[in-house]
Amino acid sequence: MRGEMSLPAPIAEFPWRVVIPLTLLVAFGAAVLHSAGGGSFSPYADSHLIRFGVFLVMALVMSYFPEEWARLAAVPVYVVVLLLLVAVEAVGQLGGGSQRWLELGFMRLQPSELMKPGIVLIIAAFFHSMPVGMIGSWRALLVPAGLIAMPMGLVLLQPDLGTSLAIAFGGVVVMFLAGIPQKWFIGGGVAAIFLIPLAYFFGLQPYQQQRVLTFLDPASDPQGSGYHIIQSKIAIGSGGLFGKGFGEGSQSQLDYLPEPHTDFVFATMAEEWGLIGGLFVLLVFGIVLRWGLITAREATTRFSRLLAGGMTATIFFYVAVNLMMVMGLAPVVGIPLPFMSHGGSSMMTNMICVGALMMIERWNRHSTSSGL
Repeated sequence: MRGEMSLPAPIAEFPWRVVIPLTLLVAFGAAVLHSAGGGSFSPYADSHLIRFGVFLVMALVMSYFPEEWARLAAVPVYVVVLLLLVAVEAVGQLGGGSQRWLELGFMRLQPSELMKPGIVLIIAAFFHSMPVGMIGSWRALLVPAGLIAMPMGLVLLQPDLGTSLAIAFGGVVVMFLAGIPQKWFIGGGVAAIFLIPLAYFFGLQPYQQQRVLTFLDPASDPQGSGYHIIQSKIAIGSGGLFGKGFGEGSQSQLDYLPEPHTDFVFATMAEEWGLIGGLFVLLVFGIVLRWGLITAREATTRFSRLLAGGMTATIFFYVAVNLMMVMGLAPVVGIPLPFMSHGGSSMMTNMICVGALMMIERWNRHSTSSGL
C-alpha cells in the first residue's frame, strides 16, 4: 500500500515483547540488590547487570540456531553436563555444606543448573524421534525416566534437593506434553504418596528433614531453623501497600533477613516497595510465561512444541518455588528468583531458557512466512 512504512527486518524480528519486560525486571532487581548491598552497586547490582547483558547476547545468538542444530546438540549437551556433574563429585568446590561447584578460574560454574534446560532438550529430542504409535509403550516411559534419574541421583549426592526436583519437573512436563498415558502419571502420584515417608526418613539429610519440620511449624525454632522464614514473612508483611521506601528496609539493612540478595530477594523487595512492587514483579513474570506458552502453542513441530513447553515450565518452577518459599508456603530449598536474585549460574540457566524460546519463536515465524 502506498505510503506504508516497514521496519528493517532485524528490528522487526527482534524479540521486543520479551526483552523489554525482562530488562525492566532486571533493572528493578538491580535496584533491590543495590539496597541489599548497603546502598552500593558493588558487589551485587553491577555484576547482576553485567551478567544480564552478557547472557542476553548469548540468548540472541542462540535465537538464530536452526532446528536441526538444536536436535543434534541434545545428546552431546546432555552427556557433557552429566560428565560435569560427575566432575563435581570428584573435584567440586564446597560451599554452604554442599559440593555443587566447579572452579574454572574465570567463573564458578554450577553444572546442575545447566541440566535443567539440558534435560528438557534431550527428552524433547527423544520424543521427536519416536513414532507417535509408540508413545504409549514402556520405552516411552523408561528411557526418559532413566535420563532424568541419572542427573537427579548425582545432584542429590551434592546434596541439592531443590535443583534435583527442578530437573525432574522439567523432564516430567515434557513427558506429559508428549502424550504419555495419564494412567502412568496417576500411578506415579499414588506411589509417591506412599514413598514420601520413606524418602523423608531414609532419603533426606538431617538438615533437609529439619527444613520440612520448620515449614510445618516455623515458630518451633524461631532462632534456629525457623529464623529464615519468620524474618522473610516479617519483611514482606511490614512493606504494606507502598513499602518503606528505597533503601529503608529494616529487615535487610539491619541484617535480620538472611540471604537478602539471593534466595530472599523478593522479601527484600517487598519490604521496600510493598504490594505494588510485588504486583509489578508478578506482572512481568506473567508476561514472560504467557509469551513462552504462546510460543509453544504456535510451534510447528513436535520437537519445538515440547522444547518450548519444557523451557517455560523450567522458568515457572523457579518463580513458583521461590515465591512460595519466601512466603512460607514451601520448605526452604535454595531456589533463587529468576532475573532478580544475584547469581551467575541461575541467570545463565534462565537466559538459556529464554534464548531457546526466542529460537523457537523465530522458527515459528519462518515456518509461517514460508507457508509450511
